[in-house]
Amino acid sequence: MLAMLGEDREGADAAPTIQTVQRAALILSAFTVSQPHLSLREITNRLGASKATAHRYTKALRAANLLRYDERTALYSLGPQVLTLAASARAGLPIVTVAEPYLEKLVRTVDETVVLSVWDGETATVVRSADNTDHVIRISVRAGSRLDLTTSAQGRVFCAYLPPDEVPGLPKLLRQSPELREELAAIRAQGLSVNSPALNGVRTIAAPVFEGGVIVATMAIVGTTVNVPCEVDSPMAVALRESTEALSRHLGSLTPLDE
Repeated sequence: MLAMLGEDREGADAAPTIQTVQRAALILSAFTVSQPHLSLREITNRLGASKATAHRYTKALRAANLLRYDERTALYSLGPQVLTLAASARAGLPIVTVAEPYLEKLVRTVDETVVLSVWDGETATVVRSADNTDHVIRISVRAGSRLDLTTSAQGRVFCAYLPPDEVPGLPKLLRQSPELREELAAIRAQGLSVNSPALNGVRTIAAPVFEGGVIVATMAIVGTTVNVPCEVDSPMAVALRESTEALSRHLGSLTPLDE
């Protein structure tokens, strides 16, 4: 009987805690890429509680650096601790663990920085950068970096292989730009994208990684225009394609080498 009473008290104590966590998660999930700033009134409406309750929660989340508050605009946004949690979440993605040996092997083969990116719903986001090359000057790419959708090699690869209606703004861009349509068709034909920004002297070659016939990531070689050739049939490009095809096979997808 005493044991049962103890269990009842434990359950009763846990209930407010669970509600607190649920409410905090509800507030944080209210922020989106299209709506990164919210007023206290908007948070209160989302929470479905009183203004005093919403204020109490936002105060606690601010103390934990999960929210920030701009006194000038009286608006809230996600805090810096969210970035840390996001980076940890990305590092824990299964694709990162599975891809690790393929990334390291490719680094040893080409002696250039190799980057793995995934689709975040809007563009390519870097989840792993292997830059342990023998070069005196190394090119490093920060994990968590969000790459431009149409000017980065990785972004273009996702544009080429994802359904257009799953890429925000892509259908309109394809209607407006014959050059982009031709570029994406070339990427699908060649199995990779080459990008050479004129300003920074860095060249990127990117190729898709598939799982079950669906693109799940891109692997890219990043280096200077001196070290990374632009030809799609260069030994470096061939090594990249072989790596992504091997990784895709590991994930259970057919690749051109299997057909």
